[in-house]
Amino acid sequence: MVRDGWWMVARWGVLSAVLVAGLVEAREVGGVKMPDTLQLQGRQLELAHMALKEKLFFNVYVWGLYMEQVPRAQSEAIAANSLKQLHFRFLRKVRRDQLLDAFRQGLSSNADLRSGPLQQQLETLLASLKDVSKGDNLVITYVPETGLQVSGEASGGVVIPGKPFADALFAAWLHRHPVFGR
Repeated sequence: MVRDGWWMVARWGVLSAVLVAGLVEAREVGGVKMPDTLQLQGRQLELAHMALKEKLFFNVYVWGLYMEQVPRAQSEAIAANSLKQLHFRFLRKVRRDQLLDAFRQGLSSNADLRSGPLQQQLETLLASLKDVSKGDNLVITYVPETGLQVSGEASGGVVIPGKPFADALFAAWLHRHPVFGR
């Protein structure tokens, strides 16, 4: 009987440690939990930043930036030729036209995205976007040697080849939402 009691205590101890470890391995902002790390294409990405986007009094989405190596400066984050990902979790319904307007306004700070081939690639990305329901995701991932992959319920999915467009998109996003020293 004593032996069974010891095993029960040991089991609860292990279960508690696993639960605590699981809680420690995720960050929460605005009621949304994102893991501190994720595996993608056999590589580990770390959550470099996580923030809540509000408009007026409404929580719109939580976004997280994942990178293979957490940089010290915005320029390092943009220049890195490694896996990186912007992950958006929507906290409310957003119509497609609202999403398109927000993207255009948010990315307008980068002149390269307003004309020429990068502007055409931006239109390709925008054409993939859909109406968003509460809980939907939009995942924008740069994959070296491939380009930008857009996925999640908020997109029909698209791949935009090359690094220049990815750099321009990450530069505009990080300029508007600075998370590193400049």
